[in-house]
Amino acid sequence: QVQLVESGGGLVQAGGSLRLSCAASGLIFRSYAMGWFRQAPGKEREFVSGISASGGSTYYADSVKGRFTISRDNAKNTVDLQMNNLKPDDTAVYYCAVRLWHGDPYTSGSYVHWGQGTQVTVSS
Repeated sequence: QVQLVESGGGLVQAGGSLRLSCAASGLIFRSYAMGWFRQAPGKEREFVSGISASGGSTYYADSVKGRFTISRDNAKNTVDLQMNNLKPDDTAVYYCAVRLWHGDPYTSGSYVHWGQGTQVTVSS
């Protein structure tokens, strides 16, 4: 029943910006914290950013601090990831996910529902 649909991925030049969106359905969205992860070819899934249910707390991987901003709109059941000053190392498939209550925001095992992913490719 729970569905997460990411959009906004694509090809962008280094230094450019991209905004990813995740539309959620099948859950009381405002009750759940959310997160963004990414996975590059041949690499493990990596935490990118997280946000509490109300949006009052945010979390970022060191590699994206100061460049990415996570936000949510509980009236629209969406969570976004604004990505600025993109680098080639940001190239990956990006996934949004629903976090369990009391789970560690930085750990993939704390998330139980995942979207299909959207490809982000950053050229040099």
